[in-house]
Amino acid sequence: MLIRLLRAHLRAHSRPLLAVVALQFAGTMASLYLPSLNADIIDKGIARGDTGYIMSVGGWMLLVTLVQIVCSVAAVYHGARTAMGFGRDVRAALFHRVGEFSVRELNHFGAPSLITRGTNDVQQVQMLVLMSCTMLVTAPIMCFGGVVMALQEDTHLSWLMLVCVPVLVAAIGSVILRMVPGFREMQTRIDQVNRILREQITGIRVVRAFVREPQETARFETANADLTAVALRVGRLMATVFPIVMLVLNLSSVAVLWFGAERIDAGQMQIGALTAFLAYLIQILMSVMMATFMTMMIPRAAVCAERIVEVLDTESSVALPAEPVTPAAPTGALELRGAGFTYPGADAPVLHDVTFTATPGTTTAIIGSTGAGKTTLLGLVPRLFDATSGQVLVDGVDVRDLEPEYLWSRVGIVPQKPYLFTGTVASNLRYGNPDAGDDELWAALEVAQAADFVRAMPEGLDAPIAQGGTNVSGGQRQRIAIARVLVRRPQVYLFDDSFSALDLATDARLRAALRPVTATATVVVVAQRVASIRDADQIVVLDDGAVVGMGDHHELLAGCPTYAEIVASQFTPEEVA
Repeated sequence: MLIRLLRAHLRAHSRPLLAVVALQFAGTMASLYLPSLNADIIDKGIARGDTGYIMSVGGWMLLVTLVQIVCSVAAVYHGARTAMGFGRDVRAALFHRVGEFSVRELNHFGAPSLITRGTNDVQQVQMLVLMSCTMLVTAPIMCFGGVVMALQEDTHLSWLMLVCVPVLVAAIGSVILRMVPGFREMQTRIDQVNRILREQITGIRVVRAFVREPQETARFETANADLTAVALRVGRLMATVFPIVMLVLNLSSVAVLWFGAERIDAGQMQIGALTAFLAYLIQILMSVMMATFMTMMIPRAAVCAERIVEVLDTESSVALPAEPVTPAAPTGALELRGAGFTYPGADAPVLHDVTFTATPGTTTAIIGSTGAGKTTLLGLVPRLFDATSGQVLVDGVDVRDLEPEYLWSRVGIVPQKPYLFTGTVASNLRYGNPDAGDDELWAALEVAQAADFVRAMPEGLDAPIAQGGTNVSGGQRQRIAIARVLVRRPQVYLFDDSFSALDLATDARLRAALRPVTATATVVVVAQRVASIRDADQIVVLDDGAVVGMGDHHELLAGCPTYAEIVASQFTPEEVA
């Protein structure tokens, strides 16, 4: 999965990658050339007292060093840009893929996991790309070049490389193998911490209302302690890598000096050559260390890549039509023909055999007990998820065959839990129509009975709105959400229990103000209160996912026991009469 992800998203950065390889090659070759020059200064300059030679070769060393620095800086620059561009592209791909998901896929992954995959997981793979450009490319060049240069200095000491390199690889490899399971567990622990933290921040009012702060603190501490324990275990293993490397390096240096001194004493090797051989051996071991360090990062990045690719490979259950249809004369007519929906893995359908028609200029209300499937039914119209049986038609065309942009532009929905975005009142209203002027916004607020409290805010339309609308009341949040849909002026209005937080007087004024605005549109209202929907042209009664009654208020009161029971639970016998 890691190779596949890198291949897919690094293809666009092929030129910078080639530049990184070329620059790293030039910089590494310059670095490998320096010990050889240093050996010449020792053997031919210092040993002979030739100051001119020392100055000449020393100047050449300065030039080679300058080349090494320039190449290294340029390589890091291009590598960093490549890594950042890779991270940007992967995050964008994840964002667009998640934006295509239906409710089914969102529930499958969960918001905390998707957040972790789009941030921490991408960052881990991005870090791997960055370290590969700066270290992994250099390691094989330095290792191979170091071996060649060391053999040129002295072949009789080459057996030390055959001992030192495998020892270093085996020592670090054994540590890395023990770290891989820890990296896998860390990502799961991060998901868990994000989930609990998100729940507690979102539900802080509930936590405080039930005085559950100590229990929630303990729950977070447990998850945090689990993550800390795994991180410490991996960290302790990682901390052993550097001492192991230094131990092998120092032992190797001692061995080179020990056996090299014997060759110098026998006149078979010069001091400069020994110095150069020692420098090359250290460079070889450092390249091996860099390579093994990268292999330490690869397992965690591979786990993250698997999680990223899992999201990217998940197709939305709401598939785009192969040949989308756009009706020639749109009116906003809505029809359900035997529509049903079953959640994946559920024993029974939430909706089954739901059939009714909602025509333009009429209001259709949907009422039923909790869990009857009212919200699910509304979600079928804008394709938040697709019906698993039957059909949902808008303007006589199955919504699964409609051009998505056409469908979404014709349907406006006020969800059961209205959500406002961070910004201002105006920016939230313009989600419905980005080109709406201030006059249109105020007109929508007037209809939604929200103009009074917006005017009372010091900034008016520019009044700030916190994330989720937490700085306004529930009723104000609902009315702003209703105004947002009115700004859009769709042909099909879907109100999902959108008046529940309003008092009866405000509810009545709002419904009265809505009538002229929605006079030519199809209006579908889900409600719990009979008072909010008794004037509807058509009332659909749901019970256990099925339609058990359909008609106006008086017809249902006389002929539908389920509706009569709902009315009796909300009104006294005198009020019913």
